[in-house]
Amino acid sequence: MTSADLVIVGGGIVGLATAYRFLKRWPQRSVIVLEKEAAPARHQSAHNSGVLHSGIYYKPGSLKAAYCREGKKALEAFCAREGIEVRVCGKVIVATQESELPALMTLYERGRAGKVHCDLIDSRRLRALEPHAAGIRAIHVPEAGIVDFRRVCRHLAARLEEGGGRIISQARVTGLEELRQEVRVESTRGEFRGRFLLNCAGLQADRLATLGNVPTPARILPFRGEYYKLTPAAAPLCRTMIYPVPDPRFPFLGVHLTRTLAGEVKCGPNAVLAWAREGYDRWQVNPQDVWEILTYPGFIRLAARYWRTGLKELWRSCNMNAFLKSVRSLVPEIAREDLLPAAAGVRAQAVTRDGRILDDFCFLESRRLIHVLNAPSPGATASLSLGQALVEKLSQRF
Repeated sequence: MTSADLVIVGGGIVGLATAYRFLKRWPQRSVIVLEKEAAPARHQSAHNSGVLHSGIYYKPGSLKAAYCREGKKALEAFCAREGIEVRVCGKVIVATQESELPALMTLYERGRAGKVHCDLIDSRRLRALEPHAAGIRAIHVPEAGIVDFRRVCRHLAARLEEGGGRIISQARVTGLEELRQEVRVESTRGEFRGRFLLNCAGLQADRLATLGNVPTPARILPFRGEYYKLTPAAAPLCRTMIYPVPDPRFPFLGVHLTRTLAGEVKCGPNAVLAWAREGYDRWQVNPQDVWEILTYPGFIRLAARYWRTGLKELWRSCNMNAFLKSVRSLVPEIAREDLLPAAAGVRAQAVTRDGRILDDFCFLESRRLIHVLNAPSPGATASLSLGQALVEKLSQRF
């Protein structure tokens, strides 16, 4: 049996950033990170667009807006100290038809209210920034950037271990009990005890909360985000990042083009329901996960409300031409032969029992447990800010 002041379940970027912040605040205290995989950052932290978000998408006053802005600055400072490249290349959010202009203006006003540096530009200025992009108007966000979040996680893990923290891999949690003076955790690597426990388990966060007998107002539904990448010959068609105007009903940003640090251009992601919590392949099916999805009232209500959108996403997943149509709405010169398959990701999205998609970060708390129930995008950008917020919550308990 191993004891620590703090046990963190989940070695993704939020768990690692929180452990890092914890030891910065209390270097004399002990922390253990339990990770069920062979190494940290194997899921959402490693399967994403690599975008350092500006915060333009998030409602002023929301946790996403505040933590994204603060987290971006903190992450840029961390990367500067660690010698990790951050490329502030900017992005454009493009309206391709008149019907999208009201939503574009709403987004622009939201950005200005949130003190995001952004400019409303016409098609001429858009072409100066992205010569191959189609659009009648756009928002230019010069402070948006790209970073390798895998590398960020490696450096967070290294600093954590240098500070005396421990990362225990292949430690799947099988039991969780909150006692009066401590929390007892059973895992495939033995028993652990902590004065407090943080649940940063991402795709498994709701299950861990249930294991700890904490009622959850929502359940995680896994949405697979599929990507293609442009061939080297077609890559010059995108200089930086080109985004569509997002559908305001959903927290997904739509299929976009992103130039990576390696010089590749990724196209995606879509957002299709996955039939496994960690279903990176469309043919991956977990019967237990399927049963939990189909019998969950929140999914039934969500599907009843948005079944047309769901079928459209499923069609775009199965039909390359449908995916290509989304890409070509932004850059018309891209042809089918310009697209190559790329690795997919899975987004953990909390959905309430009445079928509402939780559109903000969400925490559940008891005396000795704090559960990060919902931390999708911009969770990676906001990770150090999320970690600081969780440490502040702990400071009221120590």
